[in-house]
Amino acid sequence: MKKRALVTGITGQDGSYLAELLLEKGYDVVGMVRRSSTINFERIAHIQGEIEFASGDLLDEASMVEVLRQHQPDEVYNLAAQSFVQTSFSQPVLTGETTALGVTRLLNAIRQVNPEIRFYQASSSEMFGKVMEVPQSETTPFYPRSPYGAAKVYGHWITINYRESYDLHASSGILFNHESPRRGLEFVTRKITHGVASIKHGLTNEIRLGNLDARRDWGYAKDYVEAMWLMLQQDQPDDFVICTGETHEVREFCELAFKAADLDWTEHVTFDEAFMRPAEVDLLVGDCSKANSQLGWKPQTTFEELVRKMVESDIDLIGKQLG
Repeated sequence: MKKRALVTGITGQDGSYLAELLLEKGYDVVGMVRRSSTINFERIAHIQGEIEFASGDLLDEASMVEVLRQHQPDEVYNLAAQSFVQTSFSQPVLTGETTALGVTRLLNAIRQVNPEIRFYQASSSEMFGKVMEVPQSETTPFYPRSPYGAAKVYGHWITINYRESYDLHASSGILFNHESPRRGLEFVTRKITHGVASIKHGLTNEIRLGNLDARRDWGYAKDYVEAMWLMLQQDQPDDFVICTGETHEVREFCELAFKAADLDWTEHVTFDEAFMRPAEVDLLVGDCSKANSQLGWKPQTTFEELVRKMVESDIDLIGKQLG
């Protein structure tokens, strides 16, 4: 029997890489999309014909019950969320509705329809926020510094709550920043690489950025979706930090990105107060030794390779757009 997986947020960066991985492993893949949204299939255009789509919304529990009844998945990966930290400050209630309460609605739907379904929740390193210890592991206390981080903490704890209360196979991956050529343009890494490509093609001359001192643990999204899949293959559900264990400043990302295009970053990057967050997260760096020992997972792509991949992809992308 072929396994069947339902992926929410399938048109996003992680959803597209996860869908590819699951198809490679012989799964039937069902992607949940909101009927009301203007769906951008760009990231999954190359595999769109192999995916079944279902209309559902994290704001509407009845729609998720219907999707689960109709498609009967063995595994559900919840990757849908209002996932941009900056936006969560201007839309805190919507962020809570989708990123926090949406998880409860989905877990409740699973409990009603089929408690045997294995569930993956996309937790986030933003839950650590103002970090209580370095590096951060599964036992580090949370101290979120944004409505997004706070909503993710709720989603994380409600997953644990349903696992312990109703004996669901529900696991959370606490993923640190993970990037790729498919990252949204609103994220700082992609903003930098796309900006570098634009400068390389002579379309612009500067990139305006906020906090260059912020430090993150950046990995490659394609490596990270494998960890999601591995979690749902375990006999027992659990929570895992997924990261590289290395930390780099935004400034260092800039240096490498410009270097990949034979440019000097200091000539093109300017500071702009508008991109500072109301409450900044200064340092995130994880410890993935549990994932390493229990899942056999470790990151495959170096920081330098990741930055180069993204810059080359954007130079190629803009080149094609210019014809």
